[in-house]
Amino acid sequence: MVNSYHSSSLSKIPVDIRALSSRIDWFRLWITGGAPLIAIIIGIFWVPFQYRTAIFFFTYATASGISITAGYHRLWAHRAYSAGNFLKVILAIVSTSAGQGSIKTWCRDHRAHHRYTDTDRDPYSAHKGLFYSHYGWIVIKRKREQTGQVDVQDLLNDPIVLWQRKHYTSLFFLTAFIFPTAYCGLMYGDYAGGFIWASWIRLFLIQQGTFCVNSLAHWAGDQPYASRLSPRNSFFVALITWGEGYHNFHHEFPVDYRNGIRWFDYDPTKWFIWLCEKFNLASNLKRFPENEIHKGKFQQIQRQLEIRRQEISWGTPIDELPVWTLERYTQTVNDGRQLLLIDGVVHDVAQFVDQHPGGKALLLEHVGKDATRLFHGNGIHAHSNAAQNLLSTMRFARISQSSEN
Repeated sequence: MVNSYHSSSLSKIPVDIRALSSRIDWFRLWITGGAPLIAIIIGIFWVPFQYRTAIFFFTYATASGISITAGYHRLWAHRAYSAGNFLKVILAIVSTSAGQGSIKTWCRDHRAHHRYTDTDRDPYSAHKGLFYSHYGWIVIKRKREQTGQVDVQDLLNDPIVLWQRKHYTSLFFLTAFIFPTAYCGLMYGDYAGGFIWASWIRLFLIQQGTFCVNSLAHWAGDQPYASRLSPRNSFFVALITWGEGYHNFHHEFPVDYRNGIRWFDYDPTKWFIWLCEKFNLASNLKRFPENEIHKGKFQQIQRQLEIRRQEISWGTPIDELPVWTLERYTQTVNDGRQLLLIDGVVHDVAQFVDQHPGGKALLLEHVGKDATRLFHGNGIHAHSNAAQNLLSTMRFARISQSSEN
């Protein structure tokens, strides 16, 4: 029996492995994971990170990253501004060095992400887990029909987008590997550093930064504009993605060319687009109406305050209190209860008598009476807001209107 069970179990393993293997995009796994891991090991142990290569590394990484954020994301995916052909060609070429697919494919997925956020039709839904939204959706094959439908006709009508899509593979290898390697090698003889650091490791870090927007910016951070969906503002993600981390704002106001709306928010992409406008390379920079932004923020504050309000004990609502007559109030006090009438509401002050700041005797003196005028000052001392809040927790009954009249 043992041998039979063991053999049967083993026979199932190859089937499971084949099923799993068929779902993995091995080329993407190699480009985004396997090869960079090998490059990192080689770089750490065998290829020194020369200072001139480091300068080129950070410069080219910035160009690659901003071409994605200002190009793929804010220009083509959201049409947050307009760009002339010169700027569009530069962005279309340099962005291929980030290895994130063509403009058309990237924008189609991103528009689906916005339209179907947190649903199964969202290509990198946060509800499928942190790993999936960060990296799983990249290497696990997904049928085209599983991603929600979006309109990309504007992209299909853009000749620069179509040109980049047609030549994407050639442009990718040219900009991601050949150019960095050749530059570092021809300029100062560091071919190895150009290939390992300026090509593979640069590519890996830029990709991981973008992936963090899909994962960390839906998982950690605050939600100052809306909390119905998962996007959050994350300063850390903004630091590593040239300003893309203000994701809660972005999902609420996606056509705004800014992600960090305040002047001091770290959003280099916003500053880049603004500079392009000053040099007549960009125009029609879209800004969501300030009133609507403030309105959304105010409504979110209201929602958050309501959540906190529900966590606080405010005492029994007055309309839910039992209705008494004045006669019943007087009789109950005569029976030994320490009750106080204020504003038509009977309060049980028995547990508070010894704690009364004005003294026990003063409080007991008004038990069984209407202490409304005294509580509100009567020209001498009006109780504080804190005292009124504390009093609300002592509500016991309310006096009927007819008995008061």
